[in-house]
Amino acid sequence: MNAPEKNEVQDTATGLPARRAAIRLLDAVLKRGETLDKAGSYALSGLSSPADKAFARAIAGETLRWLVDIDALIDGATKKRLDDNTKARSILRIMLAQALRLETPPHAVIASALPLLTGGQRRLAHGVFSALLKQDASLPAAPTLPKNVQARWGERAGAIAMGLTQPPPLDLQLKDTGQTAAQAKAMGAVSLAPGHLRLPRGTPVDRLPGFEEGAWWVQDLAASLPASLLGPGDGRRVLDLCAAPGGKTLQLAAAGWQVTALDISEKRLERLRENLLRTGLEAEIVVADALTYTPAKPFDAILLDAPCTATGTCRRHPDVLHRIGEEELAQTTTLQAALLRRAISWLPEGGTLVYAVCSLEEEEGAAQALKVALDPLPISGAQLRAGLEYTPEGWLRTDPGMLSEHGGLDGFFVARWRK
Repeated sequence: MNAPEKNEVQDTATGLPARRAAIRLLDAVLKRGETLDKAGSYALSGLSSPADKAFARAIAGETLRWLVDIDALIDGATKKRLDDNTKARSILRIMLAQALRLETPPHAVIASALPLLTGGQRRLAHGVFSALLKQDASLPAAPTLPKNVQARWGERAGAIAMGLTQPPPLDLQLKDTGQTAAQAKAMGAVSLAPGHLRLPRGTPVDRLPGFEEGAWWVQDLAASLPASLLGPGDGRRVLDLCAAPGGKTLQLAAAGWQVTALDISEKRLERLRENLLRTGLEAEIVVADALTYTPAKPFDAILLDAPCTATGTCRRHPDVLHRIGEEELAQTTTLQAALLRRAISWLPEGGTLVYAVCSLEEEEGAAQALKVALDPLPISGAQLRAGLEYTPEGWLRTDPGMLSEHGGLDGFFVARWRK
């Protein structure tokens, strides 16, 4: 068994509140379609200990990551299938996630989870859990994806699933890419590309060398690729459209671009303001709706990291495996098409457009790119780290199954054109 969060196993005296919070997180995702991040603002509010909050998130995350396989174990051990909405199934789910993924001792699982049930449901859960342990129940090598997800991702689904076995490591993006080797040595990090550093999950960010000096910021390797495809700025103007939380703005500013960072959310831009101050980089921040905003003059380049279903972040946000469907896709693709039209209208002749989504859905990637009537600027293998893919059309597509020997990366679609 692997234990991505085993250092956060709680003792039986303090573990009950964390289990209650984990159930609240799961109910928010599976019953109300909320994100784990949104649910965490209230589901974890009763927990005072950071360790308890982290453990509740770990239980919920691993349960969602392996939900199909955990449910299969439960169904194989019951004569009559438990309804999805029964509390007994919910409790059994978190019990098995703890025992099979978080390496929580069985006695601690039983003592801290069964008090959440009463009467016959308590006896049922105890019996099913004990029977499965006696049978040496185990999970497969990779999570089984929900059927609708498998259908959408097609032949890529198996490889993507292999990339979901563990939560992701910590990625940093350096302000000065020339310091990659020196910073990697100083931190004991692995570098997979110029300006990139990778550290083990759980590393305290604010204690790392260079934090106070603003030498880097947290950014997944895949998320750093779209901005890198614009190259050096040399003082030219670029619009980072839908900029929050701001990693790409920082990249562009560090590369010498004169950046305007636009986003509709003042709250989500707070992190960008903090990071600009910490790193000493500069950008103009505009809080506006891109569908009504009009720039004073055209930009030399525009980076549109469009709002999307974010299914490419399923390593760190396994809730997307269970709450994204046709309705959500219809909403995001309509918005993406409108944003692309706006962005194209703000480019002068010779201007460059980069479109990116952290999505694994064809509708949000290739289908959108095919509608753009600009001259393609194909992305070539020479511009990518070994192990990443560019399509025959010159688009970039990453998924969690790539670079798995190094800890993987998020799923992204990126395309580039010149007007």
